[in-house]
Amino acid sequence: MVTDEVPAGLWLIGIGPGDLEHMTERARSVARGCKKRYLEGYTAVLPTEQEALLESVVGPWERMMRPSVESPETLLDESRNDSVALLVVGDPMQATTHIDLEARCMEEGIGFEVIPGMSATSLAVSLSGLQSYKFGRQVTLPYPYGDYLATSPLEMILRNLEGGLHTLVLLDLDPTGMGFDLPTPMSPSQAISTLEEMSSKWLEERDGLDSTSVVVNEWEGMLLSDVGTKGQRVFSGSLEEISKIQDGWVHSLIIPSEMSDNEREAFSRRGAM
Repeated sequence: MVTDEVPAGLWLIGIGPGDLEHMTERARSVARGCKKRYLEGYTAVLPTEQEALLESVVGPWERMMRPSVESPETLLDESRNDSVALLVVGDPMQATTHIDLEARCMEEGIGFEVIPGMSATSLAVSLSGLQSYKFGRQVTLPYPYGDYLATSPLEMILRNLEGGLHTLVLLDLDPTGMGFDLPTPMSPSQAISTLEEMSSKWLEERDGLDSTSVVVNEWEGMLLSDVGTKGQRVFSGSLEEISKIQDGWVHSLIIPSEMSDNEREAFSRRGAM
């Protein structure tokens, strides 16, 4: 595909969960054909060695961080008359910010197209061996910001558990919460520590009610590391065991509810991996 075959507009292109080999041929072709390419650098992260290969796959690119995506005047101006690719790790429309871009383009009469990509979140469910229909609402676990610590992620996990639903927990990538700097993925130890702090705060606010049901480090869980890359790894065990794992870079957690016999066997097999 040559450049002038890609119509003017903003093209949101999913590049897969971490290994560029997962990028579809259509995604590669359209990205190569766009006049300009940006890599969105804050809702997800591309491994360093894959980022080094990106230019050879799609052509020259620039990084775009949160301020330029959430205040996208320059991006939209460029997309009025030229084809512009916003390359997104994973599937591009899973982030609210990207849905807002669609709305802005529609309001301003700018072409807008989405090329889906394989998502680490869907891969995580598949790799877990747990039944997809038994997953409840997905949760993002944020870094604590100064003295502020939200308990809503813990509360959502508890609601899922009460409903017999597993929880996929995505770990934060930005300790500042601002989206200016390159991502710093949360480690397993930081994640479990944050959940324990949330539990302590939540119980304190409830005057200790239901304290026997929230002993975070005794919960069972799965750690999914570097999903979609050659180094992906899945480990099951207690959250205390998971907190001691130091391998890997980008992680997510699954907190299972009551498991069927088949799910329990799959959980046990991953404990030996």
